Amino acid sequence: MMLRSKYKFPLFVLGTMAILLLTATVSLSQPVTPDGAPPANINIFQAIFLGLVQGITEFLPISSSAHLKVVPEALHWGDPGLAFTAIVQLGSIAAVIWFFWSDIVTVITGAFAAIQKKDYQSLEFQMAAGITLGTLPIIFFGLLIKKLIPDFDHSPLRSLGAIAIASIFMSILLGISEQIGRRNRDLNNLTIMDGIWMGLGQCMALIPGCSRSGSTLTAGLFMGLERAAAARFSFLLGIPSITLVGLVELQKAVATGFAGVSAVSLLVGTLSAAFFSYLSIAWLLKFLQTHNTFIFIWYRLAFGIAILTAIKMGGLVNQ
Repeated sequence: MMLRSKYKFPLFVLGTMAILLLTATVSLSQPVTPDGAPPANINIFQAIFLGLVQGITEFLPISSSAHLKVVPEALHWGDPGLAFTAIVQLGSIAAVIWFFWSDIVTVITGAFAAIQKKDYQSLEFQMAAGITLGTLPIIFFGLLIKKLIPDFDHSPLRSLGAIAIASIFMSILLGISEQIGRRNRDLNNLTIMDGIWMGLGQCMALIPGCSRSGSTLTAGLFMGLERAAAARFSFLLGIPSITLVGLVELQKAVATGFAGVSAVSLLVGTLSAAFFSYLSIAWLLKFLQTHNTFIFIWYRLAFGIAILTAIKMGGLVNQ
């Protein structure tokens, strides 16, 4: 039996609270090196490969930050660090701007025209306002985390155990949204509140393993959006937040001499991320027009279980 629409978003909120609580509780109980390990030196080959990982996973609902943490650890390359992870995201943001350039121009020009005409019900104004207001929650909570956890790069919340648990619970939450989401609304039905609610869902991505695209896609499905529409709006909503994070980390990397990572490796990784991000966006939008998201649900579940198993067997260190 289908749940009533009014119960769907509260269920999403409860799921969000559960994943944040369980991730924090379990990960904090796991042993993690107190001071953390210094970021690994990333050579050009590794930068290209990690750019590929970033590009493929940034816009698929499987968490790029999780894969950029797990993949190099599994290959014994060491943690590339939060700075490298955030900077190569600039390649992804370049790709999404390139891909959606005409949409961005249409929304911006249409929003300004709507303001001049005081037509605040126009789709372009609703989308622009929704994206703007929807970006504020992740900025607020991001700054709050920086205040409460100054060394977040080496925090237990970035541990492999935390990533695994977040991945598993997000797979469950996405599966629930697939089952109860009506998927009877397209981009022409978007409102400011859609942007705000999806922006709140985006805050889950502050914990590695949750996935920004995964959390916003899940929120969109709970709100009754079609899969492709939810993904498309998720990409547009992510432009400000990903850009801000990338620029802040770029400034910090410049100030610290790129934390042991060469500028060439950062550039190569960013270009690699841009190329594969573009391909990933194009593929996902076409895929979701005719397919559900269960391939990602099962992948995320297996990904989380594999990490926990590797930690238990000693193949990975929970740090």
